[in-house]
Amino acid sequence: MKKILLIEDNLEVRENTSEILTLAGYDVVAAENGKLGVEAAQKHTPDLIICDIMMPELDGYGVLHILNKRPETANIPFIFLTAKTEKTDIRKGMNLGADDYLTKPFDDTDLLNAIEARLKKSELQKKLYASNSEGLEQFLSDARTILHNKDFAKDKKVKSFKKKHEIFTEGDSPTSVYFVKRGNVKIFKSHPDGKELITAIANENDFFGYESVLEGTDYKESAVALQDSELTVIPKQDFLTLIQSPGVSSTFISMLCKKVAEKENQLLNLAYNSVRQRTAEALLKVSQLKDDKENIQISRDDLAKIVGTASESVIRVLSDFKDEGLIDIESGKIRIKSQPKLEKVVRWNLAR
Repeated sequence: MKKILLIEDNLEVRENTSEILTLAGYDVVAAENGKLGVEAAQKHTPDLIICDIMMPELDGYGVLHILNKRPETANIPFIFLTAKTEKTDIRKGMNLGADDYLTKPFDDTDLLNAIEARLKKSELQKKLYASNSEGLEQFLSDARTILHNKDFAKDKKVKSFKKKHEIFTEGDSPTSVYFVKRGNVKIFKSHPDGKELITAIANENDFFGYESVLEGTDYKESAVALQDSELTVIPKQDFLTLIQSPGVSSTFISMLCKKVAEKENQLLNLAYNSVRQRTAEALLKVSQLKDDKENIQISRDDLAKIVGTASESVIRVLSDFKDEGLIDIESGKIRIKSQPKLEKVVRWNLAR
């Protein structure tokens, strides 16, 4: 049973509202002023707070300000309930972090709908979604409910791309964001002299292609399938809706953060790590691209583009790694023998 804290100084309104909420199946805690309301919030940790603005002891703005300062109460959904309807009052409440605003007299249905909507959004923010295609589908379904938009993501598709098939090219105008359901995709930048730098490998359950959508620019990189792949294609407008909607954005952004951190780390490594370290890291990164015999399915050229150096330099390092027993190379195919030793190279750049 969800617990609701009702902070209201008017006895009649407090009793009537408490009765409505109790009949709707909520556990209600009532407080007659702002000071008692803050104490009740800390004691009971409600799932949602409904609070009047004009009250003795401490007004609603003060209640919200205090609760937002405390970690244990900062994320509780907060609805203002007041007779004041001036836009400045509404704006002040929202700027302080209120989730909704109802004016007296209010309709019972409006009150219950507002509560239900805020509780659903709160649950979505707390919910942990599996980092796979099923988790993405569940998130989009929940978002459709929260946004009250039955047409949301209706144009989302799953498309198949053959190995070496181009997904988008540097300079194209972005129309979609991609999620790897199966396979692998290389993201790379092209230099005017024809050289390429692979900035990321999008593996299964990774998003890619969203940076340019967020920036409102053309693609600054290109994307090509490293092997036969299936991609979930999310239309640009649906992606922006997820990013811009307070009820779902924080959950969705957390699903994207992994690749952002990975790309920043790669750029730092290019600046500070040796070719030996970067080659070891690249091998670990592409270790998912293995066949049934554990051989990594990637060309020397593509590996060099991840490392950010010439193919000849990578070939020399691979030869060193083979001599040191870190990898095997047979018929040009690479197999990792010791992942811990490669990880140690990344950390310490051990001398031969």
